[in-house]
Amino acid sequence: MAGDRKIDPATNKRLEEFRSSVAKEADEVIFGAFPSKVSTRCTCGLEPFTELYARYCNELQELIHSTSTASSPFHLSHAADSTDSTVYPPPQPSSSDEPDKKKRKREAESESVHTNGISNTQNARYPDLVLLNKHLVSVHQRVKRECEELAELCDKIKLWINLTMPKIEDGDNFGVQIQEEVLNELHRSQESAYNMRDTARQSYLNRAKICSKIIKYPHVEDYTMALKEHDEKQLYLSRQHLFDLRNIYAVMTDILHKNMSKIRAPKANNGVGLY
Repeated sequence: MAGDRKIDPATNKRLEEFRSSVAKEADEVIFGAFPSKVSTRCTCGLEPFTELYARYCNELQELIHSTSTASSPFHLSHAADSTDSTVYPPPQPSSSDEPDKKKRKREAESESVHTNGISNTQNARYPDLVLLNKHLVSVHQRVKRECEELAELCDKIKLWINLTMPKIEDGDNFGVQIQEEVLNELHRSQESAYNMRDTARQSYLNRAKICSKIIKYPHVEDYTMALKEHDEKQLYLSRQHLFDLRNIYAVMTDILHKNMSKIRAPKANNGVGLY
């Protein structure tokens, strides 16, 4: 009968090894990686105690403190220098690079929009060029990396909590409710990380719209000012995202540490207090 089937011992052993590795990684994240993101120095007594901890211990708090200095890429003083609103003429290909007619037709059907990092202006209505803000690109990359790390660390803890949940049965479910609430908080933290990571895409789209207006209406100075204000806002938001990420780490560390006993053993001797 199907109800009498059991996992063979070798497979069961591998599953137990997997659960043990998941529990170990979650323990390292909760007591190592998460606190290291909040404090400027590790205070867990495990510095650095595993490869996982060493990977994620990049001291987010120290990065936040550095944003108040002019040398930090997140400082607002870089906004004015990094924005170039000049409209440049389109790059002209050299005659030696000019393909023949048949090759040009094949490439027009198969080539992507970009060639060697330069926009293909062959079919553009307004082929003039406004350069991207390379400083913002590097800032967005740093914030995206932090968001990806938060989402990955939350995944490790979520998997461990799900594997720690006891079988479904009546009564004594208070510990399980705590586990579910913690899972909900971890899910919300991940959603916040995904939304902050998507800021770069939204920024490039909005900047492209302003740049297209500058190319089309170069005599309207308000579009130039709008571009400068846009870049300054993105630099400010990127700095604020660092604070938001730090706060998420702080809140999740507090929640996990306060409820660790129930998360580890949601149904451990809860019935004793009833008598």
